Amino acid sequence: MKVIEVLAESPNSFEEAVQSAVSETSKSVRNIQSAYVREQSVTVENGKVGMYRVNVKITFSVDMSDGNNA
Repeated sequence: MKVIEVLAESPNSFEEAVQSAVSETSKSVRNIQSAYVREQSVTVENGKVGMYRVNVKITFSVDMSDGNNA
């Protein structure tokens, strides 16, 4: 298994930010097994929440077979 950290944001919710992190990561990383939300934060603009931000640890399995193992 391997773990990477991904930062993502959404103007709507933390849940949407997490979904964005997983969706975008899945475009280049296969075999995602889980996501752990490490941190959450927001930006504030004129006294209102601007963006919901998350730092997500994404765990995926690594395919060690390269076709050369016999």
